[in-house]
Amino acid sequence: MSVRELVVLGTASQVPTRHRNHNGYLLRWDGEGLLFDPGEGTQRQMLRAGVAAHDLHRICVTHFHGDHSLGLAGVIQRINLDRVPHEVTVHYPGSGQRFFDRLRYATAYRETVELTEAPVEVEGVLATAPSYTLETRRLSHPVESFGYRLVEPDGRRILPERLAERGIRGPDVGRLQREGSLHGVSLDDVSEVRRGQRFAFVMDTRPCEGVGALAEGCDLLVIESTFLDEDEQLAMDHGHLTAGQAGRVAVEAGVRHLVLTHFSQRYSEPEEFERQARAAGFDGELTVAHDLVRVPVPKRR
Repeated sequence: MSVRELVVLGTASQVPTRHRNHNGYLLRWDGEGLLFDPGEGTQRQMLRAGVAAHDLHRICVTHFHGDHSLGLAGVIQRINLDRVPHEVTVHYPGSGQRFFDRLRYATAYRETVELTEAPVEVEGVLATAPSYTLETRRLSHPVESFGYRLVEPDGRRILPERLAERGIRGPDVGRLQREGSLHGVSLDDVSEVRRGQRFAFVMDTRPCEGVGALAEGCDLLVIESTFLDEDEQLAMDHGHLTAGQAGRVAVEAGVRHLVLTHFSQRYSEPEEFERQARAAGFDGELTVAHDLVRVPVPKRR
C-alpha cells in the first residue's frame, strides 16, 4: 500500500530550543523518501522518528543557512555508512556550491553510495519520476533560496454507473483501461479526470511571486511562519513570513492542509500561530508543527 505522509524532524528557526530541533522534514511519497532542509541534529531525529538512511532518495536544500543545512554532513556520511543501495540525489542552490562541498567532505569517511549532485540554477522542473514531477521556484531571502513542489500526474477515475450503462463488466474493464477503447466505448466515456496530488515546501522567504506559485492548489503546504503578525516589519527585514501571511497564502492558493513551522524562539505560545492564520481566513486543515509529528497527505478529492 502506498504511503504519503510528512514526518517532521525539527521545527526551530535559527537556533534549536529545549523542545524544538533545527529544521528537517521527510516526505514519504509511495516508495520514495525526500528529505528537506536537514539542519543540525537531523540524523538523531531520524532515529527517533524511525526513519532510516535507506528511506532517502532525494535531499532538497532550500538555502545555505545553518539551520537548514548543517545536518547535511552527518546525513551524507550516514547514507554511506549504511551503504544505501540506490542512488541519492541532492538538490541545492548552485550559488552555494562551495558550502555544499564543505559539508559533503567535512570529515574523512569512505564513500560507498552513488550521490548525485544536482545544483539548482533556474526555476522549473528538476526531475520527473513515475509518481511525481519535482519543480522549484525562487524565493526572496538574504541568500539565494528556492522552494520545492511535487505534482502527481492527473489520472482517471472509473465511474461504475457509466460502465453499467454500457454493459462493460469483468475483464473488459481492464481491457478498456489498457487499450483506451472497447466496442466503440472510449475510456473518457466511462471515467473522469482524477486530479493528481500536490505538495509544496516553502521555507525562508518574504512574500513573493514564487510563494504563490509553489502553493497553488496544494493538498499539503509546509510553510515557514517564523514571526507573529505584530512583528511583520521584523519578518520583512530578515526575509521571513508571519503566521497571518502564511494563512493568506494558503487561502489565495486554495490549500487543503496547511502546516506552519520554523518558529522563532522568541515565542512561547504556539497556538497563537494558528489563531493568526485562522484570522487571515484559512479554514482548512491546519497543523502547527512540532518535532516528530506525522502529517498524512490528504486523500484525493
